[in-house]
Amino acid sequence: MFGVEPICRVLSGHGLKIATSTYYAAKKRAPSARAMRDAELKAQISRVHADNYGVYGVRKVWRQLHREGIEAARCTVARLMRDLGLEGARRARKIRTTVRDSGHERATDLLQRLHRVTSEPAMGG
Repeated sequence: MFGVEPICRVLSGHGLKIATSTYYAAKKRAPSARAMRDAELKAQISRVHADNYGVYGVRKVWRQLHREGIEAARCTVARLMRDLGLEGARRARKIRTTVRDSGHERATDLLQRLHRVTSEPAMGG
């Protein structure tokens, strides 16, 4: 919608001097080694995660990659899994024992807890 030149002109007016050539140089620049390695690892991580029914977390994906001879740091695997939106299965699940029925009317507050303001100090003090 807007060209590069008007945007750079507005930024220069606010004290941020940016040349249009800087934008075009960044656009033409080849991807960095890290970006290329990340793309390669993302494919491998997705494959390992899918092969194991989507239950492997960071630690198990990292271990599986090492078994296959793919060297990667554990923190890198964690970062890339976060980027891909992948997570492992969790053993502990929050158990919901009571589900509130919104159709029922709640009991009245006979103690008027919401309306009472006391000046007495709390017990156990």
